Amino acid sequence: MQRLAFKMKLNIGQKEVYKSRHNALWPELKKLLKDNGVSEYSIFFDEETSMLFAFQKVSGVNGSQDLASKDIVKKWWDFMADIMETNNDNSPVSKPLEELFFME
Repeated sequence: MQRLAFKMKLNIGQKEVYKSRHNALWPELKKLLKDNGVSEYSIFFDEETSMLFAFQKVSGVNGSQDLASKDIVKKWWDFMADIMETNNDNSPVSKPLEELFFME
């Protein structure tokens, strides 16, 4: 099991929209994530910077950011593109974070 973390940027004033969309996460997207070994997926918000910090446990090599070829993922990106910083394909601009400390 590996732990992955990354950050993304939310557009100013979109916290509640982001939260409500994730609280109603599409069942087929949740199934895809779980079927691909993603678990314990949390996203935190820094009010001062509008940065999102995501953490997930992954069994295997790939995390959620590696499912870009899946249609449901592309559809989710399109759905979220109006409230966050995105690339040309509507994927969120995502920067991996290096783990410097872990306590078990």
